[in-house]
Amino acid sequence: MGRSQETFNKKEVRNKKEKKRKDKEAKRVARKELEKSGDLKDMMAYVDENGVISSTPPDPTLKKKIIKSEDIAISIPKLDPNLKADPVRKGIVTFFTDSKGFGFIKDSETQESVFVHIKNTLEEIKENNVVNFEVEMGPKGPTATKVKLLK
Repeated sequence: MGRSQETFNKKEVRNKKEKKRKDKEAKRVARKELEKSGDLKDMMAYVDENGVISSTPPDPTLKKKIIKSEDIAISIPKLDPNLKADPVRKGIVTFFTDSKGFGFIKDSETQESVFVHIKNTLEEIKENNVVNFEVEMGPKGPTATKVKLLK
């Protein structure tokens, strides 16, 4: 007896299921073949002293480096208290308005933009002036203090 009202879509779905079933069966057969061969050498991977993975074993004639476990640093190195950063920084005024009394200085070392208020300036500054300043943390981030024109 024939299938009733077999549409194109139903044929397509049936064909896809059949193809998927055959692919799954082929993979299963290939996996069994690989298990029968049992070549452990095909599955081996070697790592050299630089951490590179390869399928060839390392050359035993090469001289190996001996590393002491005490020489391996795992943590972050401690800061040297003798190496304190210079608190006075140099930068360029990128924006400043006299009417509102604030602006921004671009730090020449870190390229960060630092907020500056007119009350923290020692001299009158304008845009594109090169200045010396110190950085302190304000309520909204780094703030320039003791801003002085560089001559």
